Amino acid sequence: MDAQPSNNSDCRHARIELKHLRLAVLACSCGSLRRAADVLGVRHSALSRSVIQLEQLVGATLFERSSAGIRPTQAGSSFLSRATAILERIEALVQSAGYGAVTGSSQFSVGLCTSGSTRNLRAILADLGRHDIEVTAIERSPTDLNGCLRSGVADAIIVPEGPRSIDLESRALWCEGIVVLLAADNTLATREVIYWTDLLNQTILLGTSEHVCSLTKIIEPYLVAQGIGQKVQRHNVSRHVIHGLASAGLGVSFMLASNTKSIGDDLIWRELRDRRGQMQVCFHVHWLRGNENPALKRFLRLLADYYPSSAIGG
Repeated sequence: MDAQPSNNSDCRHARIELKHLRLAVLACSCGSLRRAADVLGVRHSALSRSVIQLEQLVGATLFERSSAGIRPTQAGSSFLSRATAILERIEALVQSAGYGAVTGSSQFSVGLCTSGSTRNLRAILADLGRHDIEVTAIERSPTDLNGCLRSGVADAIIVPEGPRSIDLESRALWCEGIVVLLAADNTLATREVIYWTDLLNQTILLGTSEHVCSLTKIIEPYLVAQGIGQKVQRHNVSRHVIHGLASAGLGVSFMLASNTKSIGDDLIWRELRDRRGQMQVCFHVHWLRGNENPALKRFLRLLADYYPSSAIGG
């Protein structure tokens, strides 16, 4: 009988341990292997060996190293983003297993890719807190939030439109306007509103980080349709770094209207319109059928009060 070929890739991945992920994520957040080692109280050489071992197991270089410290490669940024999500899901699962038994309180986890400061949403979350419900918020891309929902880490997720399937229930909530972010000295700053055609001569700054809201995916088809696609610069960074680039006058970007309170004085925003009116993103809440968490039921009752609309089937 012929021997079955071994799968070296599967063998490598099977040896990746949680400690590898935790150390690599910490090193990335510290920007330095030495600083990360100091935080943990371990030898720099031990932490360095762990990161090198992880790179060997993954089969890719995760960090660029220099005398100034480390920074993730393109492959490393994608890998570490997923590793962070895995670690957070494990932590949430552990907490949900033991928290209620110890404190007698209930837990509710909500996934967001919009601002939790939206007025009605803020009031709903505050109400849960007053009723001894511990609220955990998870910020991820809609795709990652769908994974959190199906794995049980999130009780409900609030995302633009989808996902929809037979095992989910949904409810339409609210719509938010899209605004253009630009430096105060940009020539478009004198306008009351901005149309797509006004952006033809502007450099468009978009984030590609997995933590960036799906606003980027919503915007991109319009950029292509308006012939602005060739002016787009994509950066694998968070929305806050994109805002910094815009404030430096390196281009313009986009934001949901509910988030404008978070921008500094060096940025201004203008309403984005097309020929039909203001550009908007409509948000829906999704939850798994059969989730009997009492905190979820209260959350959904409050949503129905604040956002009266018909529930949408799977």
